[in-house]
Amino acid sequence: MLSSQQLPCTQLGVCTNGRFQRRVPFLVRAEQISAPSTSHQDKAGRRQVLAAGVTIAPWLLLSYQKSPAFAAENAKGYIPVTDKTDGYSFIYPFGWQEVAIEGQDKVYKDVIEPLENVSVTVFPTSKESIRELGAPQEVAEALIKRVLAPPSQKTKLLNAAEHEVDGKSYYTFEFVAKAPNFTRHALSTIAIGNGKFYTLTTGANERRWGKMKDKLNAVVDSFKIFTVYKT
Repeated sequence: MLSSQQLPCTQLGVCTNGRFQRRVPFLVRAEQISAPSTSHQDKAGRRQVLAAGVTIAPWLLLSYQKSPAFAAENAKGYIPVTDKTDGYSFIYPFGWQEVAIEGQDKVYKDVIEPLENVSVTVFPTSKESIRELGAPQEVAEALIKRVLAPPSQKTKLLNAAEHEVDGKSYYTFEFVAKAPNFTRHALSTIAIGNGKFYTLTTGANERRWGKMKDKLNAVVDSFKIFTVYKT
């Protein structure tokens, strides 16, 4: 059974006198990002403009998912991000804007739909592999309930799986978090390397999941960590 002490205190919370205490969540939530006030017609017009830049050829996406060595910058409609200091890379849809959120290493969001975003957090850990924390489903459920959604939201883990790239293990999982006025459908992937615990989370409003799921899966699948050599 996975306990709070088995998970990095700097990732899930702080440990005081051997007890787990929840820290300020670092997931980008709806209340942290407000959507711009626009009319329906204005939103539709702006979305048509953005839509031209957020498509990706099916054969290109398939090639990307099958080949870890595929260059992220070749994915049409996406913008690559590489953090050489912390040792990770991923892509996000063209048109999203970078925003600063306390506790997050990187955050990009849609200018119209605030629930459509991607965030990356990086925290130190003494673990050497994500497998040391437990099985994918066990770890995913702990993160969702204690970190990735506020206590007031009802959450449900839909699936969790492990995959390996270049000898590094990743846990990827899908979940929903239901608030009184919206439901967020999200994807997360986690990994450990360079003495750090990495979490990438992306998602969208449930009402737009059917339209966004392929793009968001591309974002999650693109996340890779690499070794940072100290100079």
